[in-house]
Amino acid sequence: MSGAETGFHPGDRAVLGRPGIAALLQGLREEGYRLIGPTLRGGAIVYDEIQGVEELPAGWTEQQEAGRYRLSRRADEALFGYAVGPRSLKHLLFVPRLRLVQLRRRGGAISRTDEAEAPPRLAVLGARACDLAAIDVQDRVFVDGPHPDPDYVARRRSLFVIAVQCGQAGGTCFCVSMRTGPRAERGFDLALTELLDGGHRFFVEVGSDAGASLLARVGAPRAGEDDARAAFDISRRTATQMGRELETDGIKELFYRNLEHPRWDDVAERCLGCTSCTLACPTCFCSTVEDVTDVAVDDGRDAVDVGRDSAYAGPSAVAERFRRWDSCFSLDHSYLHGGSVRASRRARYRQWLTHKLATWIDQFGTSGCVGCGRCITWCPVGIDITEEAAAIRAGDGAVAAGKG
Repeated sequence: MSGAETGFHPGDRAVLGRPGIAALLQGLREEGYRLIGPTLRGGAIVYDEIQGVEELPAGWTEQQEAGRYRLSRRADEALFGYAVGPRSLKHLLFVPRLRLVQLRRRGGAISRTDEAEAPPRLAVLGARACDLAAIDVQDRVFVDGPHPDPDYVARRRSLFVIAVQCGQAGGTCFCVSMRTGPRAERGFDLALTELLDGGHRFFVEVGSDAGASLLARVGAPRAGEDDARAAFDISRRTATQMGRELETDGIKELFYRNLEHPRWDDVAERCLGCTSCTLACPTCFCSTVEDVTDVAVDDGRDAVDVGRDSAYAGPSAVAERFRRWDSCFSLDHSYLHGGSVRASRRARYRQWLTHKLATWIDQFGTSGCVGCGRCITWCPVGIDITEEAAAIRAGDGAVAAGKG
């Protein structure tokens, strides 16, 4: 059903109470979507599969700083009163481990099974502006590149997104510096702003015909100017609360000039090479390929049973190829014949940060950083990407003078 048939259109605005959010989720489940939303898991607020609104982290928030994450209670029952957790939306589209092909040999016959199953239809609740910006960045890699990734494309095509406009910034957030938030302007079907003054309600912005259709199903009333003003005031206030900032003027050229900056030695002394930053990052896309083989007596029969079966063609052999996440912080990732070309942590950290903030711009026309701050929060030793960039900028003139 199109937006024209429902009475709502992209750009329209409505208002819902908490029961209305439950109705949205129920409507999505009735349309065959699996629900992904923020929920409490393992001492953090993460995107995971949920069944309904009762699993959202009502009344919870978190405190984030470099190398530190703690949950704490709020003084209200806000459903989305936090910034971002450790898990982005990356794992939903660029899955951590994907079987590419399976080969099976039985006797002299070989059969091949390609991964052709349709991915699940996913509906995400709670996507933040930085997460949507990260999806846009990954689209440039997996959709708009010369060789689109079929699995990513299929998952992306079926994704329904209910964004949430941030009502508070985290201690490691710097999306304002990267011009990716805190307000999402596109990339969603519906976007919610949680309003707590004058009653618990949600200002809803329509971003697509699919969002308009769903909103009409729950009978949402249109929003008034007071609710619209309150929602945009929340976004403006959140933009002033950033825990970090990153100067981006001339940043590509800054890093190109400073490949031998002494700061790389300093950070290498602190970096553990643990890959946490790349795993938490919503845009990192490094992967590797692994092959797995198995030879076994077929069908679970023991050797005596097999010996009695005159039609038995011999044991089966299975070979499978998987794509799985990797990291430029691992030695194997840059392995060429004879060894790794980035044998030191200095070289690997420089590769990551320079790619993220400089060479990515040449490759994809945008920075590889969306300012979510996850790499800062989840670094075990608290290495701060904004601090490292500032240190390189501060020493830029001295390094240039020394080379002269």
